[in-house]
Amino acid sequence: MGHKLDTAFVPLNIAVLTVSDTRNLDTDTSGQTLIDRLEAAGHTLACRVLLKDDLYKIRAQVATWIAEDQVQVVLITGGTGFTARDSTPEAVSCLLDKQVDGFGELFRQVSVPDIGTSTIQSRALAGLANGTLVCCLPGSTNACRTAWDGILAEQLDASHRPCNFVPHLKQAAACESRG
Repeated sequence: MGHKLDTAFVPLNIAVLTVSDTRNLDTDTSGQTLIDRLEAAGHTLACRVLLKDDLYKIRAQVATWIAEDQVQVVLITGGTGFTARDSTPEAVSCLLDKQVDGFGELFRQVSVPDIGTSTIQSRALAGLANGTLVCCLPGSTNACRTAWDGILAEQLDASHRPCNFVPHLKQAAACESRG
């Protein structure tokens, strides 16, 4: 079938963006939850940024990370609701080369046991852009925990079968030191 059965775990470089008008780095429990889980899984935090919910600032930050050779995954928490200020999906969707339609569907499905039908108000989405996986998650700490434990932990693990996102991601450039 073309899948290697002996593929080992590959640590990825993951950037975390928190979108919030009220949080700061000390109160950002959602972003910290993602960082704690990605590091516990053996991945590397490439960068952490907290931005106000501003469509153009979000888009600019994500575009920068997509263009960087070192960033393989971007996890965004916040700005996916229905208030006038929530603009993360609109900021990100135009940057994606391919949308991962099943991500939002599966996120809502795995959220049902925790929040019931309120899950329909989630605008979680994911896609690939320039070999970078970009995932937009709700801003609640529980939603980030649900997304990591129910989807991302396996899909960011090269040893997960029958498939995962690792083969679709750009190879992280090695840091070079020149003197």
